[in-house]
Amino acid sequence: MRSMRIIARVAVPVVVGLMLVPQAVAAQSRQLVIIASGWVVGVYYPIAGVMSRIAYGTGDLNIRAVVEASGASVANAQLVGSGDADLALIQNDIAYYAVRGGPLPEFAGKPVKRLTGMFTIYPEPVHIVARHASGVKTVADLRGKRVVLGPPASGTEQNALQILEAYGLRELDLGKAERIDAVAAAAQMREGQVDAAFFTTGVGSAVVADTLRVAKAKLVGIDAAQREALRRKYPFYTVETVPAAAYKGLPDDITTLAVRAMVVARSDLPDELVYKFTKAIFDNLGQFHAAHAAAKSLTLPTALNGMPIPLHPGADKFYKEKGISR
Repeated sequence: MRSMRIIARVAVPVVVGLMLVPQAVAAQSRQLVIIASGWVVGVYYPIAGVMSRIAYGTGDLNIRAVVEASGASVANAQLVGSGDADLALIQNDIAYYAVRGGPLPEFAGKPVKRLTGMFTIYPEPVHIVARHASGVKTVADLRGKRVVLGPPASGTEQNALQILEAYGLRELDLGKAERIDAVAAAAQMREGQVDAAFFTTGVGSAVVADTLRVAKAKLVGIDAAQREALRRKYPFYTVETVPAAAYKGLPDDITTLAVRAMVVARSDLPDELVYKFTKAIFDNLGQFHAAHAAAKSLTLPTALNGMPIPLHPGADKFYKEKGISR
């Protein structure tokens, strides 16, 4: 039973004007598939929308995919787990935590057993922003500094704590640890109330660009040894380069770690449905890429980058046919 309430539901394939009765009957006979996305103004929503349109236009799939607006990753994992969504867009680290039952409190002792992977889409690098006046040149220099770790119980907070740990730092080693959202973090950086802040967000993020400019700050990379140690421990991380051209005044490219936006499927969905859905997306990549600039990151060779959870058997079948393995 689909009992959980979500912000909005939009059937994406819309035909303007009159519809013939046989067409309406045919649409009603299609299997309903719910795709949980994110806020309407975010990136997940238009990507879910184009997935819906591609699925609707794939004749042998015979589904009617409806997009749900939601609170994004944590909420989406819970929706799939409860059966209120069939597919969802989720950050891959959140998917990893959901399946394992922690460390986020929403999943503590409550692993989401019905979560399986389909493909990863685009990276969301960890931006470590430090004020020039702080003297911070590497993550190790955050010892004794005032640092924003991200909102409480967020993916950003976990990224920050994991990266600090890779450098042998605990929260107690910081001068001060703040848990606030990105907007508040930018304000505190601007006012000089903190020395550095973690932002897990897409390249070219407006909040990072504004913070770098107004707070007279720079980006701090993650060293190779720490990157590899974290990737061995946490399979959701991928190595990404933030190009200097992405932010005004950035002198050099910065190498960091990233989580990835991904699509998950309820494990009990029919294998053939998930197989055909996955195939339809990759058969229509041009249409998928047109949905949003971030969607252009999806390619067949990168579809399993940072895949941290078991694949749905239907998706696994598709990749094996293409000769792609994790």
